[in-house]
Amino acid sequence: MSTEADTVADIQESEFYTFLTQEKILVVDFTATWCGPCRLVSPLMEQLATEYNGRAKVVKVDVDNNKPLFRQFGLRSIPAVLIFKDGDLVEKIIGVSAYEQYSDAVKKLI
Repeated sequence: MSTEADTVADIQESEFYTFLTQEKILVVDFTATWCGPCRLVSPLMEQLATEYNGRAKVVKVDVDNNKPLFRQFGLRSIPAVLIFKDGDLVEKIIGVSAYEQYSDAVKKLI
């Protein structure tokens, strides 16, 4: 069985900017270990990473360890999924959504 670490990397704020400049499409899942709804989004991010492997990079950021990054985007609640294309924020999905919403958001950027 696949684990989250296989396809969705946990990154820190310092790594975020590297990914932002290197990846054409970057999906960032802002999450926390104590967040119940985040656990519902996590397998969806796995699925997204698998489906768009090589075309979009999916990462997650723990908000407890990266508060400045969380605040930088004006986020107040999690789960929050931000989608960037060529370094620009193009989509913000707050709360738990259907897989199709995440998938469609990435699909229209490819």
